[in-house]
Amino acid sequence: MQEAIILVGGKGTRLRPLTNHTPKPLLNVAGSSFIRHQIAKLMDAGVGHVVFATSYLANLFEEEFKDFTQDLEISYAVEEVPLGTGGAIRNAARLLHGPQDAPVLVLNGDILSGLDLRAIVRLHEARQADVTLHLTRVPDPRAFGLVPTDGADRVLSFLEKPKTAEEIVTDQVNAGCYVFRRSVLDAIPAGREVSVEQETFPGLVAGGRRVFGHTTDDYWRDLGTPLAFVHGSADLVTGRATSPLVGSASEALIHPTAVIDPTARVMGGSTIGPRATIGPDVVVNRSLIGADVTVAAGAQLHDSVVDHDSVIGSASLLRETVVGCHAHIGAENELPAQLRLSCGIRIPAQGVRVSGTSTACSAVH
Repeated sequence: MQEAIILVGGKGTRLRPLTNHTPKPLLNVAGSSFIRHQIAKLMDAGVGHVVFATSYLANLFEEEFKDFTQDLEISYAVEEVPLGTGGAIRNAARLLHGPQDAPVLVLNGDILSGLDLRAIVRLHEARQADVTLHLTRVPDPRAFGLVPTDGADRVLSFLEKPKTAEEIVTDQVNAGCYVFRRSVLDAIPAGREVSVEQETFPGLVAGGRRVFGHTTDDYWRDLGTPLAFVHGSADLVTGRATSPLVGSASEALIHPTAVIDPTARVMGGSTIGPRATIGPDVVVNRSLIGADVTVAAGAQLHDSVVDHDSVIGSASLLRETVVGCHAHIGAENELPAQLRLSCGIRIPAQGVRVSGTSTACSAVH
């Protein structure tokens, strides 16, 4: 039986306030929690047992899957103290069932990828590898650690983020999916913080172990920032990225209980959640609208996320904005790009504008 570990213990601080009450992998992406998209892909690849390596709000993962009835065993390894990526993998590995030479898939819980999981496992076994890493090429490697390989795809080293042009020796970076030989997992030190990129992988390479890279040009996106999160969801809806949980490509994914005015335009891969109300002449472009959200007449939302039970007032403009749950944005607000609004916040009509307004001043002078 093929087994897998998904690393889902992070706090998702770059996605706050959305992650203040929900772990990042449980956020809604293209109509389902992101973790369910990953589970569906793993099941398509023949995985029969998944271990969640959890920490932050760990109980919510069990709540998410308490009624899961498909033919998949799910286990939960809770991280009581910070263990790093390597320590979290080691903590989860104790719940695996397979023999010492069995291949184990390990996935980061915030990566949307088009990688063929069956193919990387087959390649791992054919090479008799100890570890196989999925590598992807990026146009600007300066934000990533680099993973150079030789002509036979054997990993040569793990390099820190380059500071100069001369240090950019490859455009290959770690894509957050690995296949481990089970015995390699069990050899990671238990009970302490361990980094796979700074300790485990370099140690294996230095020791002459068989560590290979599998470099592909498949779709790949880290969903760790609000804009990447929105774009990843839109890519699933429009078909640029794929998931077994998303049907044919479309301009929008609208829940059957949502109410959309005929004059509204919902496009760009937007998702509209349950019981949301989208008013007349509204534009929702490449955005995520949560459950029970109301968007009033003439509002425009571009590349934005509005969490559940919030209200966007008429003629307001949001661009690259994150709105927390239970928020109320009054009419005719014009919010600056990359703004994040806390859960429960209330902004009065015309309270925030990038451009001016001709409305008369109500203050006594």
